[in-house]
Amino acid sequence: MEQQTLFSRPADEPLAARLRPQTLSEFVGQEHLLGEGKALRRLIESDRISSMIFWGPPGVGKTTLARIIANRTQAAFIDFSAVTSGIKEIRTVMQKAEENRRFGEKTIVFVDEIHRFNKAQQDAFLPFVEKGSIILIGATTENPSFEINSALLSRCRVFVLQPLSADDLTALLKRALTDPRGFGGQAVLLPENALGIIAAFANGDARTALSVLEMVVLNGDLGEGGVTVTKEMLEQCISKKSLLYDKQGEEHYNLISALHKSMRNSDPDAAVYWLARMLEAGEDPLYVARRVIRFASEDVGLADPRGMEIAVAAYQACHFIGMPECTLNLTQAVVYLSLAPKSNAIDVAYLSAKRDAMEQLAEPVPLNIRNAPTRLMKELDYGKGYQYAHDYQGHITTMQCLPDSLLGREYYRPSEQGLEGKFKTRLEQIKAWKKAHREEGR
Repeated sequence: MEQQTLFSRPADEPLAARLRPQTLSEFVGQEHLLGEGKALRRLIESDRISSMIFWGPPGVGKTTLARIIANRTQAAFIDFSAVTSGIKEIRTVMQKAEENRRFGEKTIVFVDEIHRFNKAQQDAFLPFVEKGSIILIGATTENPSFEINSALLSRCRVFVLQPLSADDLTALLKRALTDPRGFGGQAVLLPENALGIIAAFANGDARTALSVLEMVVLNGDLGEGGVTVTKEMLEQCISKKSLLYDKQGEEHYNLISALHKSMRNSDPDAAVYWLARMLEAGEDPLYVARRVIRFASEDVGLADPRGMEIAVAAYQACHFIGMPECTLNLTQAVVYLSLAPKSNAIDVAYLSAKRDAMEQLAEPVPLNIRNAPTRLMKELDYGKGYQYAHDYQGHITTMQCLPDSLLGREYYRPSEQGLEGKFKTRLEQIKAWKKAHREEGR
């Protein structure tokens, strides 16, 4: 645990630290875990904690819960951060825990940001968790399925903490204005609905909400009646929203999935919103543009062949002019593809062909469509029976191009969406012609 010094004063701490709940009754939010009779609350109150992972976005109470457990438990409690600790520190802690176990004392080890530990560091905990030397509590903002070793994860119970609601945050802000640990000793005059505005800005993060409140109060006008915060000061303090986003984490994939599925569902409003969420949070526009190009073939295809042209043009625009100017180029492509007729026939065709290609890797190319650049190849009948389509009426022949085992297989099945209806008609005409002329040649 962190040690206090002669020079540290509670008043010097940020508001969020001063107001950190000490008991479950002070804790705000997470009713699905900490409401009366809920599993986690019962485990904490009965001091029967087992190894667990707290997973949730920043500012929802992961570390606070660990500290509440530390205040209630009869076990030794060791708190350290994955950011500053290595294998040497882990081994030291494990040795202390093993000594405690010999004397019949439990040890709870809380690891903040456990996802920052690499595999070797996480593995160092495993034998001690297995034999009960320690009870491990980890806190992470990242999906444990991806960031925690499966062997360690299987021995921990995962509790998912949700972003705080606007009502939760408003209640927390009201308490900050009356609690002696906050601004309870002074009068604070705020603009109408200021707490609701701050709560909406904080986006579920208690730490952000309290930090903004502290900023506006400290920058308020001090007078005889107390501190007055103007509407202009409030707007200055919340002029830029910090969006939750990790380019390497789960939210990265959640948002690109939301964009793709909104376009697929022909919802340009939702698609533009998710696009803005990514770009304003710092996503590489070229990454988004590559996914939009993929979408143009996967979900639009020949229903509107121009979709590919527009998507590629948007990528080039992003490459040429960059952010923030290219936001409109991407928006144009996203709106166009959202409104375009949809067909996944190209995607289905490739996946079907891929399946056959993987299952029949040794399938030889028919001799008639092999090149024969050498004399030996010609002697082996390479190219024998090849029919050059341009030499025939209609530029089409009955020549077989698939291997014998796949003869008659159909991969591309066009829809009737948009322009693909014309391609479907053309394909049906081609197949009818070939069938008729094969029958004539028998």
